[in-house]
Amino acid sequence: MTLSIGDAVPDIELFTMGAEGPQKVSTGELLGSGRVVLFAVPGAFTPGCSRVHLPGFVQQAQQVTDKGVDRIVCVSVNDAFVMGAWAEDQNVGDSIVMLADGNGEFTQAMGHVMDGSGFGLGIRSKRYAAIIDDGIITSLDIDEAGGVEVSSCAAVLDRL
Repeated sequence: MTLSIGDAVPDIELFTMGAEGPQKVSTGELLGSGRVVLFAVPGAFTPGCSRVHLPGFVQQAQQVTDKGVDRIVCVSVNDAFVMGAWAEDQNVGDSIVMLADGNGEFTQAMGHVMDGSGFGLGIRSKRYAAIIDDGIITSLDIDEAGGVEVSSCAAVLDRL
């Protein structure tokens, strides 16, 4: 089932990188209260994700939170170690929660799986951005063509 506007976000146990290593986090808790911008990327350190998608949110994080957003969350089908290294490489700091969906469980529950096995990536997430209010998806835009347009930070800012 593909989730869309009006649906509740799934509650899946994932990981973030903490000072002591990977830390478990419930997506129900992380995404279930307040206003959250969630953006999904096909993979850490991949060109579009590292040159455009994540940097846009890093550079404009304050503008996003100024529009009433409590948290910005980036999710990718990568492990917590990779997400932690990518956050460090991109100077994310505390502005964005880097969420590791290493087994793709959240991505599958959202219904936004991309099969990248034809070019060596395996099963990944489609690139999308969602605005979530108290656990309910109120906006969801998916970049189907491989670009970073409707899920970019600039596009999200226009929707907030």
